[in-house]
Amino acid sequence: MPTSSPVPVPAPAPAPVRIREAVPEDWPGIWPFFHTVVAAGETFPYPLDMPSELGREWWMLAAPNRTVVAVDEDGRILGTATMTRNRPGNGSHVASASYLVDPAHHGRGIGRALVEYTLDWARRSGFRAMQFNAVVANNHHAVRLYESLGFEIVGTVPEAFDHPVDGYVGLHVMYRKL
Repeated sequence: MPTSSPVPVPAPAPAPVRIREAVPEDWPGIWPFFHTVVAAGETFPYPLDMPSELGREWWMLAAPNRTVVAVDEDGRILGTATMTRNRPGNGSHVASASYLVDPAHHGRGIGRALVEYTLDWARRSGFRAMQFNAVVANNHHAVRLYESLGFEIVGTVPEAFDHPVDGYVGLHVMYRKL
């Protein structure tokens, strides 16, 4: 009697995510995962013991820069992004962004939604390109995500990041024309 192959079960679709402008009242919802990610020391070159007030100052950007949050259908904050010009003056035609996703919600497409949102914002705002200045080389999930969305590694600064597990690792500069 032939055996039948198991029927593959598709992965569940990502939960719907809405991205909106962050407001000061969002910080208490951002801070717990911001603190967790920063204190782990694996992806952001921020002080590991950063207090909430400094985190708020560095993350909750004033106009013309932007900070957004990704929320679920209940309004719970799942991730956040900042959007800026990469440099002032003659470099102001290139955008930059940073992303944080609550580790409890990794793998649900939230990071991808945030990157796509920031790319759309940059295009609509008239930027010619987007550049990330410091992507930790062994942050493989982020590197793969950015590459899947058209970013290229245009250079790597060797041993520029002191990773708590892997020691000194490179920081990639990643770029995408818009």
